[in-house]
Amino acid sequence: MSDEELETYSLVQLAVDRLRRDILSGRTDPGERLVEEQLTRRLGISRAPLREAMRLLAQQGLVEHIPRRGARVATLSDDDVRELYEIRDVLERHAVTSMPARPDLTALRAALDVMGKATDTDDRLELANAHRRFHVEVVALAGNRQLAALYESVLVRIQLYMAVNMRREAEAAHASDGVHRHERLFAAVERADPAAILAALGSHGARAYLG
Repeated sequence: MSDEELETYSLVQLAVDRLRRDILSGRTDPGERLVEEQLTRRLGISRAPLREAMRLLAQQGLVEHIPRRGARVATLSDDDVRELYEIRDVLERHAVTSMPARPDLTALRAALDVMGKATDTDDRLELANAHRRFHVEVVALAGNRQLAALYESVLVRIQLYMAVNMRREAEAAHASDGVHRHERLFAAVERADPAAILAALGSHGARAYLG
């Protein structure tokens, strides 16, 4: 990769990271227009890397391109949300039934540690990201990389749905409650108890996997 290509890649990644954080933190609302002129000024980049970043975010389901109207933050209908949760549940069940009897829990334990640190800093976005990473690591124990990648893409879109509530602090539960729930899930995985793992996953509720 040439220096010019590396610089372009870095600018694209910068734009992806900044816009993704804005979207998943609830700083930008679903359906809000993403105006190129404003974004290039705010991010300090040209249109080419910005458009590539928007394309990548569209692949992740976070940005929508509307013909003749430009780009906007993705929106989810009630049916979209219901279907995403259904897919999440199916993927989790498949992963749990496919786990080896003695999985390597190193990455899962590390994800739990990150969650604890995110709780201590009281950063809601980082905490939501940490919860998502923990769930992805649970599913990754099945040893199917494609399954884990698909599962994470579903969770990112659910996190988009949760973003407005997160910003408005609509959830009343203490952040530490989420850590305790995930500790119980970790214990079930450590015991290699599929029924207990599924019960722990189910106890998170349709809207509570991030909390």
